[in-house]
Amino acid sequence: MPDVVGAHNAGERGNPPHRVVIVGGGFGGLNAAQSLKDAPVEVTLIDRRNFHLFQPLLYQVATGSLSPANIAAPLRGILKGQKNTRVILAEATDIDARKRRVILSDGEAPYDTLIVATGSSHHYFGHEEWRPAAPGLKTIEDATAMRRRIFLAFEAAERETDGERLREWLTFVIVGAGPTGVELAGALSEIARDTLRHEFRRINPAAARIVLVEGADRVLPAYPPCLSAKARAKLEGLGVTVKTGTVMTDIRADSVRVRSGDQAEAIAARTVLWAAGVEGSPLGRALARATGAELDRSARIRVEPNLSVRGFPEILVIGDLANCSPPASQPLPGVAQVAIQQGRYAARLVRARLQGQGLEPFRYRNRGNLAVIGRAAAVADLPGLRFNGYLAWLAWLFIHLINIVEYHNRLLVLVQWAWNYFSFNRAARLITGDNPLPFGG
Repeated sequence: MPDVVGAHNAGERGNPPHRVVIVGGGFGGLNAAQSLKDAPVEVTLIDRRNFHLFQPLLYQVATGSLSPANIAAPLRGILKGQKNTRVILAEATDIDARKRRVILSDGEAPYDTLIVATGSSHHYFGHEEWRPAAPGLKTIEDATAMRRRIFLAFEAAERETDGERLREWLTFVIVGAGPTGVELAGALSEIARDTLRHEFRRINPAAARIVLVEGADRVLPAYPPCLSAKARAKLEGLGVTVKTGTVMTDIRADSVRVRSGDQAEAIAARTVLWAAGVEGSPLGRALARATGAELDRSARIRVEPNLSVRGFPEILVIGDLANCSPPASQPLPGVAQVAIQQGRYAARLVRARLQGQGLEPFRYRNRGNLAVIGRAAAVADLPGLRFNGYLAWLAWLFIHLINIVEYHNRLLVLVQWAWNYFSFNRAARLITGDNPLPFGG
């Protein structure tokens, strides 16, 4: 296999620099790379996409508030000022832990330290047959496909003459009431009630039924119960039907089956959106095979307190793919701030090791969580402070804006949000893709 990383030019520079290969350009991988700026290392960042994606705002692409380019930035542009860093567009398919090399679909990348930050994918709890009917939200393609389904449903309803099928097209089921599910439900309600108002002649979009299904006993189960109650009340005020303590048992083309205790129910619906769970990326399984590392129930790698793989201290796993909690404890949440902190820690660990020093175990510092529910409404769980409503919404806006990587993207998003707020419009609600229309041609 060719070595896509390249030679070290050892003759020109003396001993070759320490090679750090980072797989994944998400929050964890990007922050690890940026934190190694000016370090005496040679960094290679490998990703199968050429951009960093701000995943917390994917639902706004899916619901037409933002365009994909608003929340994505080219990795080469972000890292162009780091002379010790190279970006490789490639897909990592396996890891040869003994020979210290990452196997790519078209080559290999040798490493001295490997940082695996490939994130997670959708988890259908053993029902992979549901995947085509209930898309999740992890990539740009997921978001645009979800956007297509949402707005095509209203178009299909406009042309439907059968009353039963009309109700099916105007019913949307969202599976999972974590932050993504709650945010999707609130946005869908606003689309039906405000954005599409007066745009159709035969249907009333406001008649759309939005059903949010959650297996736990409350929405936003990771939040304090008081904020969960506030979020539920706001969702119900927006017309969302909230079904907690309810699990999905089947998904079909025109309906879903759910169960709450001993009660089963069929919901006629043609649009199902998945926000219920995630599992570690496929590279995690390859790493487990290569190292003997243990996987948890969600296919995350169980790592040591310093984020390394047991028996392979040169391999670090960060972000959604890592489980660094004791076996009896809950894993850290799969959110951006965890990945960011772990990426920066991994970089500090590399620097410390190069100096022959150790580093204290990774410690996560929870800086709070926020979830937006709808227009001017959110809940905030911050250290020592819990609140909801308009102030929480402003906090959500501010925190998300400052965490978008590129300055010009922050400006674009701010302008678009202002326009959406004052006009009640969503300018990016384009129906794209080559899939057949769900009606007549």
